[in-house]
Amino acid sequence: MILRLNRPEALNALNAETLLALGDAIDQVAGMDEIRALVITGAGPKAFCAGADIKEFVGRTAMDMRRAAERGQTTFAKLTALRIPSIAAINGFAFGGGLELALACTFRVAHVSARLGLPEVKLGLLPGFGGTQRLSRLIGEARALELILSGRFVEAAEADRLGLLNRLVDDDVVEAAVAFAGEFTGLSLMAQALARAAVVRGAALPLDEGLRIEAELFALAATTEDAREGCTAFVEKRPAVFKDR
Repeated sequence: MILRLNRPEALNALNAETLLALGDAIDQVAGMDEIRALVITGAGPKAFCAGADIKEFVGRTAMDMRRAAERGQTTFAKLTALRIPSIAAINGFAFGGGLELALACTFRVAHVSARLGLPEVKLGLLPGFGGTQRLSRLIGEARALELILSGRFVEAAEADRLGLLNRLVDDDVVEAAVAFAGEFTGLSLMAQALARAAVVRGAALPLDEGLRIEAELFALAATTEDAREGCTAFVEKRPAVFKDR
């Protein structure tokens, strides 16, 4: 499924209305069993998403800003919690909240012309939709701090070298993202979800605790119908037919 942010006149900036609509759309996707992967991109030729709509920040109190950050975090957490893989098809600018949206996706595919960054410090702010947490987990603390504290933008090629991207393409980025998503379809969503949980839950833990989580989830996976089907199909030398249970 392709989900497209549709405010090209504002470079697909995330105002309150757009953020609410995005959350509703993710909820709908979560309830659609036939969907195997979600691709998110931006309308128009210039931007994936230029970030939060800064005009809405003017005159807000500290409590207002905290609630705004929590709304953005809650929306992006819905995306992270999807049991299907999500792919950000970064077709142009991905700044601030736009990059934070991409970071909340499972994977990121970008066009060679894309530019990415967290420029909030240039406004006297800091990333508030998860950027300080997800970026450091993805590329490491030192590199994340460099980008966040400088607010500088990086070209797609540098973002790829930093480990921000999974694919860098010079053709249609949405088609490339759909093709990339195809690598994950036809497999057991149960196994994929449990494997992702093992990686995410163990990432911030000591190795021995991470290994304990892995063993627990491995055992849980082994009780599923999909595991029985997968192992039986392997022995019988035939393709497995998974039912996600």
